[in-house]
Amino acid sequence: MTTRFEFATATRIIFGPGTLREIGPVAAKFGRRALVVTGQHTRRVERLLATLQEQGMATAIFSVPGEPEVETVRQGVALARQQNSELVISIGGGSALDAGKAIAAMLANKGDLFDYLEIIGCGQPLTEPSAPFIAIPTTAGTGSEVTRNAVLGSPAHRLKVSLRSPLLLPKIALVDPELTYDLPPAATASTGMDALTQLIEPFVCSRANPMVDALCVEGIRRAAQSLRPVFSNGCNAAAREDMALASLFGGLALANAGLGVVHAFSGPIGGMFSAPHGGICAALLPQGMEANLRALRLREPAGEVLRRYDRVACLLLDVSNAKAEDGIAWLRELARDLKIPRLVDYGVAPQHIPELVDKAVRTSSMKTNPLTLTREELAEVLASAL
Repeated sequence: MTTRFEFATATRIIFGPGTLREIGPVAAKFGRRALVVTGQHTRRVERLLATLQEQGMATAIFSVPGEPEVETVRQGVALARQQNSELVISIGGGSALDAGKAIAAMLANKGDLFDYLEIIGCGQPLTEPSAPFIAIPTTAGTGSEVTRNAVLGSPAHRLKVSLRSPLLLPKIALVDPELTYDLPPAATASTGMDALTQLIEPFVCSRANPMVDALCVEGIRRAAQSLRPVFSNGCNAAAREDMALASLFGGLALANAGLGVVHAFSGPIGGMFSAPHGGICAALLPQGMEANLRALRLREPAGEVLRRYDRVACLLLDVSNAKAEDGIAWLRELARDLKIPRLVDYGVAPQHIPELVDKAVRTSSMKTNPLTLTREELAEVLASAL
């Protein structure tokens, strides 16, 4: 655990049921012309548009039908410039939020997107603050409303990579749990497991710190008690609020600490196969934890991280004496209850393992895993998740 840390997030976070009604006057402070980025179901934006129109704001809608790609961002930037948009508002899941985040950044920075992308691009730092950006999630999982990166796919490279900079942080993150009420069970499960993964990995990562710890402990507790109930009944208001908070806390945690082996694989797998990010995380989480535990007991048997894994298990099971293995067993059972597919169901096969390992070791998430895993250990994580 690091004792020196920094913490940065959105300029303002607004949380609570019904808070979407407050966005009109808030948004109008940043300009009169907004690009509204949403997913393929544009009906979700009707309430948002009504509140903006009450403030006399002009809007243009940009729909992101799937997970955003490099070309998606270029198209969004072109539309925003054509419409003279002064701010960008994203409402939707992580895809819409990441697309909007990248569009807002490229509206204010010169050059091409590839100049700034990590791994496949030049990795140059952004130099200008993004155009004002407001993030409104309609799922509870990614925490993208408070993160400083945008995950984008590049079909040509068969990879997902990040545009990453503190300058991407939104001006406003508005989290209204009511917007998640109509999320179907499968999407509730995959996004919820993403939130849980993004709370566990920062808690045990190499850059964990006391402020992130507090968020992770509370977030894990809420997700553990509410994931099954909200999967069974999407209108369970208390469970929806718990998951919205867990997602928000996970975003804050990963942005200010780091992730680990599960997310190191999620980008490469998502770039090569049509699979939801949360589903990938859910399929890999027990196996990733298991690999880390084996390696820690071999190489760092007296380390603090092993005790942290025990603490995770206690939070998941809501008992005081659980061990890390109990937590892994609990997560496997949860994945079965939530009907989470295995990686093989997405098309991942043994022959893909070497390429996925090669790509995973280059990711930023692997740099903050609790310890360095060998290629053989990484291959075993994938093989056991097929």
